[in-house]
Amino acid sequence: MENNNQTGVTIWFTGLSGAGKTTLSFAVAEELRSLGYTVEILDSTVVRQDIGKSLGFSKVDRDENIRRIGFLAHLLTRNRVIVLVSAISPYNEVRSEVKKRIGNFIEVYVNAPLEVCEARDKKGLYQLARAREIQEFTGIDLPYEAPPNPDVECRTDLETVAESKEKIILKMVNLGYLKPRDFPDNNAYFFEI
Repeated sequence: MENNNQTGVTIWFTGLSGAGKTTLSFAVAEELRSLGYTVEILDSTVVRQDIGKSLGFSKVDRDENIRRIGFLAHLLTRNRVIVLVSAISPYNEVRSEVKKRIGNFIEVYVNAPLEVCEARDKKGLYQLARAREIQEFTGIDLPYEAPPNPDVECRTDLETVAESKEKIILKMVNLGYLKPRDFPDNNAYFFEI
């Protein structure tokens, strides 16, 4: 059952590598799709492989990658798609730029301490960065600028995926992007968490 009356919005998941951005975006997508919403996931790693192969990992190239993802998110959002972007996007300035361009935008800070992110790292990227085999790695060589006022903050070191997902869904309901009637069996979305 498709929800033809939905409003497009971009949910932008930002945080360190290993914080849980992709995991959360998939959890939110699964719930929204089960309710008939049209959802698209833009994972920065996947998008980079398709439209950003020429980009490196300097600040200029990272910002350009975020702008490209933001452009795609903007196109989808204006066509009433709920877009879930999973991207480290370490710099506040470029995140603000894409937020302004998109308009309907919810910034989700997926927050976990660096040591937790390193412990979760199945690919060994942090280990390679600490051994200097990978250069310009966010959190090691390059800074991560935490959002000063995110719409939602998910402490993935302290919350379950379900708890973080509920915070995001609640914000979407409170901002009018989701209809409370779509959640007849879940009163959690009607109260502040």
